[in-house]
Amino acid sequence: MNVVQSIADVRRIRRESGGSWGLVPTMGFLHAGHVSLVERARRENDFVGVSIFVNPTQFGPTEDLAAYPRDLARDLQLLREAGADLVWTPPVEEVYPAGFQTYVTVEEVTKPLEGAARPTHFRGVATVVAKLFNVFQPDRAYFGQKDAQQAVVIRQMARDLNFPLEVVICPIVREADGLALSSRNVYLTPEQRTAAPVLNRALRAARTAWEAGERDGEHLRQIMRAVLDAEPLARPDYVSAADPVTLQELGDAGRGVLLSMAVRVGRARLIDNVLLVNG
Repeated sequence: MNVVQSIADVRRIRRESGGSWGLVPTMGFLHAGHVSLVERARRENDFVGVSIFVNPTQFGPTEDLAAYPRDLARDLQLLREAGADLVWTPPVEEVYPAGFQTYVTVEEVTKPLEGAARPTHFRGVATVVAKLFNVFQPDRAYFGQKDAQQAVVIRQMARDLNFPLEVVICPIVREADGLALSSRNVYLTPEQRTAAPVLNRALRAARTAWEAGERDGEHLRQIMRAVLDAEPLARPDYVSAADPVTLQELGDAGRGVLLSMAVRVGRARLIDNVLLVNG
């Protein structure tokens, strides 16, 4: 497994290898969800590249950039075991050199949900992912469904900018009690960790109602809010029943719906979702 820091080294290895490449972008502090992306990329490509980069442009001024968890040695061991061929661990100045001033902005689908709560977030995400696509030039890029809006944004960007690759969205990996895996779960105290699966319970309650025939978007949102309200440690930022493509809130969820939420539990801001489609 090659571990490199420079763009030139990534491009050289990519150029010399031949074959198909899968890319798994990460911010490190890897867990079983990241490993599942690498393993799928391993199955579907000749080579697998992984980026480990805590991207400063997607953090707001009051967010946890400095405190974001990091453990590069452990990450590299997990990636060796999962079969990665190339890991890029660039310093910030390699990605954003002095004088950097070009950003990628995806318009409408970045405005609701996470975009409303974190106005500069998706500009940073779209910019760094565009740079990753340009540096690695992968045939396929792998992302988790847990970041549902991010998946929509990246697919939109890849279409709009004609990136010659396939964006592959992989299922959420969960703990036994339903909590979606996240690097930020490390922030939870034992009491908060016990409370955190309330997100999954709220989503499951709304999913059960939808599967039983409930199609009113506001009623689905009320069902989720009621479950969250019963947990004193849960402080919702938003609860959504939105169109899976446009991310606009739905009145009629008959053709399908993305149920999602962001909830603060202690210092951790947790997100989760479930995608429901007919057929």
